[in-house]
Amino acid sequence: MANPFEQVTVEALRERTSIKWRWFEPDVLPMWVAEMDVLPAPAITASITEALGRGDTGYPHGHAYAEAFARFADDRWGASFDPGRTALVADVMQGAFELIRLLTRPGGRVIVTSPVYPPFHAYSEHAERTVLEAPLGDDLRLDVAAIEDACARVGEAGGVLLLCNPHNPTGTVHTRAELEAVAEACTRHGVRVISDEVHAPIVFDAAFTPYWSVDPLGFSITSASQAWNLAGLRTALIVPGAEARDLERLAEVVSHGPSHLATIAHVAAFDDGRDWLDEVIAGLRGNRALLARLLAEHAPSIRWQPGEATFLAWLDCRGTRVADAAARADAGDVGLSTGASAAFLERARVGLNAGESFGTGGENRVRFNLGTRPDVIEEAVRRMGAIA
Repeated sequence: MANPFEQVTVEALRERTSIKWRWFEPDVLPMWVAEMDVLPAPAITASITEALGRGDTGYPHGHAYAEAFARFADDRWGASFDPGRTALVADVMQGAFELIRLLTRPGGRVIVTSPVYPPFHAYSEHAERTVLEAPLGDDLRLDVAAIEDACARVGEAGGVLLLCNPHNPTGTVHTRAELEAVAEACTRHGVRVISDEVHAPIVFDAAFTPYWSVDPLGFSITSASQAWNLAGLRTALIVPGAEARDLERLAEVVSHGPSHLATIAHVAAFDDGRDWLDEVIAGLRGNRALLARLLAEHAPSIRWQPGEATFLAWLDCRGTRVADAAARADAGDVGLSTGASAAFLERARVGLNAGESFGTGGENRVRFNLGTRPDVIEEAVRRMGAIA
């Protein structure tokens, strides 16, 4: 089996014009944003090429996306839903934004399980809602008591729990029992649940449970964008629970956002890109084992609890020299970096996502992208270890 993470040279990666390889200066190794350094699945390339050849470049129509995802969900997770009750949206976060506005009034609350994907905070605030944090436990799993406490503080404008399943950045896969407990707690307080499940196809040794299959009033939002590296081809799907009727009130203009070509590509991913996905998962297993070995060898002060899913690693730098520098800077020494990610960028030339941007629990952590060449991972860890 070919390793998809060894097929593109660093020189070719630096010729890409998307954000990952263009944001930083050329001497920085970009280990941050959720783009993988791979070539597209052949089925996706063929689907786009064929669509262009027949001039199929108009507006999306029908339920082909939902039907393809239904086949994938049934085969991989044994979960089913009615494709006719779904809604196509521009991307996962745009779908979450529209659901937040649909299910709550201005001034309502959005509960997030920090540390969590930073747009959860930004999109909630843009929707004129207030964010309430229900932080993960020390084991990086959901704290149902904290979620229920937040639910009790929602108020008359209503509230939603914006869940990340699997969790970004920790890679935690929530168990069915955990999701059932969350559903019960939220139902008691009239809080609806919106679950971002964009990373669900990349799961290692855990059983994934779609939220729609647990909570009849809940919503899952999914896309092929992360697992098949299609962030530049924007489209996503909202899947409602069996008793959720709210999508009937979704404004018709919301359906104007998805790209027809993107939808064609995502259908090809779910139907015909599964072997490619399995190769990616195998490559990621190797990269995860490599990261564990490299951290032990070159940066033992950096701690990592490997997640059960995603191509992201959540690194704990609290016991490192860069964390000490950050603490001294907070005490008033403006000559030092203000966080672990800044230190790694300035002194090691490694670009990482700052843990602080993920909310409570992100202090002196960094998010490290494993979806790249093994030699890039090795060089990044060597550089980080030299200052950690």
